[in-house]
Amino acid sequence: MTSNSNLSNMRRLVEQLKLEASVERIKVSQAAAELQQYCLQNAGKDALLVGLPTGSNPFREPRSCAVV
Repeated sequence: MTSNSNLSNMRRLVEQLKLEASVERIKVSQAAAELQQYCLQNAGKDALLVGLPTGSNPFREPRSCAVV
């Protein structure tokens, strides 16, 4: 039973290694340049950088209702 289990584990390992070997790789410098370009292109849409309009802010304090 142990040899079947060991064989099955080894087959899974081989499949995982084949999958990892087939992943397209790029240089870190290229990935960093692409990430920086993406960040600069989308900086105008980033709520942490430009803030949220007061009317559409889902985190604003709820308005209280007063009964007179």
